[in-house]
Amino acid sequence: MAALTRTAGTMAQFTRRFVGAMALDPVTFEDVEADRGAGSQAGVTILLACLAGGFGLAGSTALTWQGFAAGVAFAVGAWAVWAMLITTIGTLIVPDRETSSRPAELFRTMGFAAAPGVLFAFAAMRAAAPFVWVVVSIWMIGATVLAVRQALDYRSLARAVAVCVAAWLATFGIVAAAGMLMSRPVS
Repeated sequence: MAALTRTAGTMAQFTRRFVGAMALDPVTFEDVEADRGAGSQAGVTILLACLAGGFGLAGSTALTWQGFAAGVAFAVGAWAVWAMLITTIGTLIVPDRETSSRPAELFRTMGFAAAPGVLFAFAAMRAAAPFVWVVVSIWMIGATVLAVRQALDYRSLARAVAVCVAAWLATFGIVAAAGMLMSRPVS
């Protein structure tokens, strides 16, 4: 019975954090940053967003397992590149005086910042896809800005915005280049 209660409490905590991240609540990101045990919850959030991204990408073609798997791999790879670039830019290139963050703290908060990505699944509807990709990407950037600001102890929101947007633009370029290298020529 105790295990069931503990599981229900963990699910309630995860749901509260997930909804808080979707609502762009800075307190949620502080809570996740401070909780060393939140790594698995952050990982689940990333996985859910990437699964939704894979489904959304696969919706642009006939839905096959290969298309879905490629879409999920694409989403995971893009998130990992973005996270690494944010970590590098935010902690090494433009840290604030108060910046003292461990990568685990940053990855936990950024993991929950991926929560809006679950809505990428709606991109499977071809007519809605462009709108979904733009709106959800902007929402995720906003969530990540808050996550980065909290985790890196930035006093300036502008610094967090600059780090996230620079990393997102670089990620977009890297992922686009990788996609072009991996795609087959159409004849």
